[in-house]
Amino acid sequence: MPSPEQVVQAQLEAYNARDLDALLATYAADACSYLYPATLVAQGHAAIRARMAQRFAEPDLHARLLRRVVLGEVVIDDEIVTRNFPEGRGTQAMTMIYRVSDGRIRDASAIMGEMRLDASV
Repeated sequence: MPSPEQVVQAQLEAYNARDLDALLATYAADACSYLYPATLVAQGHAAIRARMAQRFAEPDLHARLLRRVVLGEVVIDDEIVTRNFPEGRGTQAMTMIYRVSDGRIRDASAIMGEMRLDASV
């Protein structure tokens, strides 16, 4: 069985490849996605698929891992995510907190930082 860190790494790689099926394969069927600390934004594969399909439509989408902390079943990633916002291309700092058990992400919480538009915008 893959370690929690391996599961989260596979999720990050699927995210950057915009591979929805590979991304969902890292999540439990009933996984929950939250905006930190406890605002539920998606529960289960169908809801996560719908949410991520919109995100994957962004042509410049890419998450760059800055650092990772692994504490047992909890994996915390600090990232800079390049996005296509309605206002234009830019980046957003994000901290993702994943809880992994039995080789799948059970829940994921996102702490969103400030949106920064590219200087050319």
